[in-house]
Amino acid sequence: MLQVVNLETTYNDIILALKGVSLEVPSGRIVALLGANGAGKTTAINAVSGLRQTINLKIEDGTITFDGEVLNDKEPHEVVARGILQVPEGRRVLAELTVEENILIGSYTLKDRRRYAEKHESVFQYFPILRERSLQLAGYLSGGEQQMLVIARALMPQPRLIMMDEPSLGIAPLVVREIFQIIQQINQEEKAAILLVEQNAFMALSIAHKGYILENGRVVMEGESDTLRQDRDIKEFYLGLSDVGGRRSFKDVKHYRRRKRWLS
Repeated sequence: MLQVVNLETTYNDIILALKGVSLEVPSGRIVALLGANGAGKTTAINAVSGLRQTINLKIEDGTITFDGEVLNDKEPHEVVARGILQVPEGRRVLAELTVEENILIGSYTLKDRRRYAEKHESVFQYFPILRERSLQLAGYLSGGEQQMLVIARALMPQPRLIMMDEPSLGIAPLVVREIFQIIQQINQEEKAAILLVEQNAFMALSIAHKGYILENGRVVMEGESDTLRQDRDIKEFYLGLSDVGGRRSFKDVKHYRRRKRWLS
């Protein structure tokens, strides 16, 4: 469905952020895009969604295609119209509007308005707490509830691809587990493909079908999730596990050397 080939991007015509990134998101699959802060994960999905002019991001080379159509020059509203929704990092709720009003705004591009009531009910099935909070101002929700709200809002126009940026950020572990279970449920029931940008590699790989590892603007490893979870480098540097399964502190691994294949 989504295909990114040899993508190079710069910020302010100076900073080279992505250096030939290639990845694919097949229809109906969950793909994890993993890496540390500054690796280029958010830049990649901003390039796809068309959020370039507002952040001085420029595509220098490479192509982004969705169902064979090139998206390089598309504006954000044109990307949304093709069925791609981005759930940004930081739970961007409209704080002074109610939960109900946030969800209503999410349905703005829903072509068949007769389906509004049906979609409205379905998002409450995924997130029952939002039904209870429907008349509450979104700014007064907890962090986990706000994350649920932005996902619910993104579901309203029936997207074919949802790009989620750090859905676990700043949320209690028990709530993170619940949200990831719902993401997996959405993928299975809504048949929506999901590109999941995460630092929490353990949770992301537990629900994803495939994963890509980004470092310094390059894809250094890719593979099926089960394979990545068993890889020694991934276990040690992203999951915090040694070869014998024991957890290690960051100070024990911060001076690691990448394997030669990561530099190829």
